Amino acid sequence: MKIQQKMKQLGQGMTEYIIIVALIAIAAITVYNLFGDTVRNQVGDMAAELGGGDSTNEAQGTGTAAQGEGAADYGLDDFTQDDT
Repeated sequence: MKIQQKMKQLGQGMTEYIIIVALIAIAAITVYNLFGDTVRNQVGDMAAELGGGDSTNEAQGTGTAAQGEGAADYGLDDFTQDDT
């Protein structure tokens, strides 16, 4: 009787670990889908620079564009609603 109970507890623990691993995998896939292109471009740029070549500087251009948007001065007139 004790052996069966111990086996059930081991199975329950294994099931919990499988659920945790599945949740981590889902989170990793989601993050990769959101940031995959950016990470892929940055890794490619680093590999090109390490190989002695030039990078495409796509990440630098994106960062500069983001800084420009962040520094822009917006007022309430910029947030109008279309009356259609």
